[in-house]
Amino acid sequence: MSELQGYGLLKGKKGMIFGALDDRSLAWRIAIACKREGADFVLSNAPIALRLGVLDALSEETGAPIIPCDVSSDDEVAALMEQTKEKLGSVDFILHAIGMSPNIRKKKEYSDLNYAWYNQTLDISAISLHRVLHHAEKSGLLNDGGSVVALSYIGAQRIFSKYSDMNDAKALLESIARNYGSRLAKRGIRVNTVSQAPTKTSAGTGIKGFDGMYTYAEMIAPLGNPTADECADYCVTLFSDLTRKVTMQNLYHDGGFATAGISEEMIEGLAKLYGKESGLD
Repeated sequence: MSELQGYGLLKGKKGMIFGALDDRSLAWRIAIACKREGADFVLSNAPIALRLGVLDALSEETGAPIIPCDVSSDDEVAALMEQTKEKLGSVDFILHAIGMSPNIRKKKEYSDLNYAWYNQTLDISAISLHRVLHHAEKSGLLNDGGSVVALSYIGAQRIFSKYSDMNDAKALLESIARNYGSRLAKRGIRVNTVSQAPTKTSAGTGIKGFDGMYTYAEMIAPLGNPTADECADYCVTLFSDLTRKVTMQNLYHDGGFATAGISEEMIEGLAKLYGKESGLD
């Protein structure tokens, strides 16, 4: 739990939060931070995820209604917008924290993907952002001056082999955010992606090799890996009026990992492991 006290940054604002699964998930922590800052919102996730998760507890804690939605269905997304309008009238922010890869779950190598699953990965993890924004705009749900944040990962720019087709999905997600950001800017609506460091969520730890990815990032990042609560605090600033001119950006929230080359800690570790053989010592 973040130790920050509320600043009222989102007082009077309303939103939609997609993707909360359990109390370790980024969307869950972001929902709590948004409530702390004064926002009201609806929670949404796929019906199957709702059966697996414990979203009722978050709903009770934040007073947010739950509206099930399969984001790969146009009809369900359109219905979600209308149901949200009935509950909130309109919204000022949207969080897209949706990602899923059947190929990763089934341990399919990138060079041997199941293409039906590959399409499912792209549809749910990336194209769903386009679908949500299309129907939000069409229904008149999203207010002028609003803010949209989609959670991404540096796999969109650099290849992490175990992240497989999710590397592709995050690259597409970021492109959609830029494209839609350019079109919604005339209404003062910002669309950004936040590239979060490896975080010990249920989804993240389910990726083979996650511990290695986490440790590597922790060693490279000058500030270390940010927690889920720190990510939540950052997203609050993007939903707030303090960032009215920030749009079409992929914003790295990774302790400096994206810019750092190597750390002294890693140099020393490599020297101990390979120094004698390579002459590093």
